[in-house]
Amino acid sequence: MRARFWPVLLAVIALLAAQAATADPVGRYPYVTPMGGFTTFDGDFNWPAGRPLTDKPYTGGRFGYQRGPLWALELASGVTPTNEDTTGGASVSFAHVTVNVVATPWATGIGGPYFFVGVGAGRLSTSRTATLSSYAARLNQGLLEAGAGLRLWLTDGIGVRLEAREARWLPDTPKGAPRPRANYVTLSAGLTFALGAKGRDTDGDGVPDSRDKCPDTPRGATVDARGCPIDTDGDAIFDGLDKCPETPKGCTVGKTGCQSDEDGDFVCDGLDQCADTPKGATVDAKGCPSDADGDGILDGIDQCANSIKGCTIDAKGCTSDSDGDGVCDGLDRCPGTPATLKVDETGCVFGLVERENEMMDTGRIRLMNIPFDSDKAGLKPEALQTLDVVGAVLMQWPHLKIEVGGHTDNSGGATLNKKLSFLRAESVLSYLTGRYVALDGARFTVKGYGKDKPLVPNISAENKAQNRRVEFVVLNREELKKEVERRRLLRLGETAPADTTTTP
Repeated sequence: MRARFWPVLLAVIALLAAQAATADPVGRYPYVTPMGGFTTFDGDFNWPAGRPLTDKPYTGGRFGYQRGPLWALELASGVTPTNEDTTGGASVSFAHVTVNVVATPWATGIGGPYFFVGVGAGRLSTSRTATLSSYAARLNQGLLEAGAGLRLWLTDGIGVRLEAREARWLPDTPKGAPRPRANYVTLSAGLTFALGAKGRDTDGDGVPDSRDKCPDTPRGATVDARGCPIDTDGDAIFDGLDKCPETPKGCTVGKTGCQSDEDGDFVCDGLDQCADTPKGATVDAKGCPSDADGDGILDGIDQCANSIKGCTIDAKGCTSDSDGDGVCDGLDRCPGTPATLKVDETGCVFGLVERENEMMDTGRIRLMNIPFDSDKAGLKPEALQTLDVVGAVLMQWPHLKIEVGGHTDNSGGATLNKKLSFLRAESVLSYLTGRYVALDGARFTVKGYGKDKPLVPNISAENKAQNRRVEFVVLNREELKKEVERRRLLRLGETAPADTTTTP
């Protein structure tokens, strides 16, 4: 029977251990192990009547305290009911109680071998008291025990234990009494119950290795009941390690689980479809900036959010008005208009279009009845508005060379009239170049024609008024024609031909 028992027991234990994975208690804990097995008695030991004892089943237990992975202190006890190995032999009971120190230097996650040594007491007692003295019916001896075994953990608190124990008698009999010296060997197996022990938790996630489906969880990660890490926001950074646990799905995150926002627009990288938005710009849910007034300066940076389309703007998104006429640069067709002049919606002085058309059609601008004091060249205030219109026109045509000619009626002498007409033309030009500082005086020449070129016969006051005039005559007519054609093509959206001539 004994020969069959141990192989079967070992096979069952090996099968259970193979399925146990890593399951062992850790730390300090008490344990109890009920055990059963066989005791083999020393054949040279003859008691009580000079006959050897029969090898018999053993029942016992171990109660210990595991102080750590290496050492335990253990109380071992057991009983083997036996008899003398002969027909009609006396019944004998063997009992022992010892204190052992148990060492497990090679333990693994599912257990391992151990060895122990200890001292205690043993007793042999027999029922054959009728023929023996009370002393002879009971034999008490000291014991020195040692042995080794194998413990395999099936769960975090239950393990299988196999053990071989040798008990060496220490003589403890009165002087003159028999002094038996014998060694007994007990082979036993049992289940160890770790009382209140914690299961091994290699990754420190609070779930014992025996139940942990994800045994390599990083330290600090929050896990579920199976020991697997949780990632609530799906950013691949586990809860517990994720310092930003509510990151929107799709955001790019760093090692701490916090989203990055390279352009600082509060739309995370990964969701930001306009990743280079300037700082301060207002963006939509996709991280893209808006420009409500279409001026090229993004909302949020634009300090003048309602700029008129077509106006020239600065870096802050505000329009400029260089000449202060109330029409913004970019829409102002007459950008050099003095601020005191009244202008139309194009930024040009009222009447400019008519005067400009006159110049383009006839090659000249003719001003009649410019008020001067009689026989004097000083301009009267009433003349200034008319001259301002001409100045605004000439500002738009910087490549034209202009003759400013003065004309009189036939009143007075010819010499005096020529001088007077020259001075009046010169006075007009002086006013214009002073008023419009961008006008280049080198473009202009001044002539005084006196009464030599009348428009109509000086036969009436009305005719004489027409002859008293100032004319602005274009001297480089070909340049005027080219510029007129170029502007016409630009209005039509066509490309003007390249000008290969040099402006005289």
